Amino acid sequence: MTDATNPQSPDAAATPPVTPPNPAPAADAPYTPPAPPAYQPPAYQQPSYPSAPPAYGASTGAPVQPAPGAPPVYGSAPSYGAAAPKTNVLAVISMIASLLGFVWILPLIGSVGGAIMGHISLNQIKRTGEGGRAMALAGVIVGWVGTAISLLIIGFFVFFIILGAAASSRYGSY
Repeated sequence: MTDATNPQSPDAAATPPVTPPNPAPAADAPYTPPAPPAYQPPAYQQPSYPSAPPAYGASTGAPVQPAPGAPPVYGSAPSYGAAAPKTNVLAVISMIASLLGFVWILPLIGSVGGAIMGHISLNQIKRTGEGGRAMALAGVIVGWVGTAISLLIIGFFVFFIILGAAASSRYGSY
């Protein structure tokens, strides 16, 4: 005969052992709640703060700002906004020379010099990333326009001088 308690039966390996049911609580016993599950609160780590502030006058690695009216400290930037890029000096000179050539203070030399310096400064600005590109372009444009106007005016003067010399030689003196 085979049953669940007989270990030699072929079904014994396939069926789990039978556990006795829990006894029912007595009707007159007081209610006891089940035990809460084991709960571990998360571990809190205390933030770490520096032990003490540095002493007055001690170096903390931050840049030191000079007193108002004092000369600036080497290597420090002003505290108000980012520093503007350095303007190319040749761009400024190009614009000034072109304008001086355009208003006939240095008629041809200023215009040609301003245009050439403008081209050189545009190349330097592209290579170094300095500021002043608009001034360099203004120097190039005003320089070449001033050169063209100067050459036209000089050409008209030469034309009228040659015309006048030819007319005076046709009408010789008596």
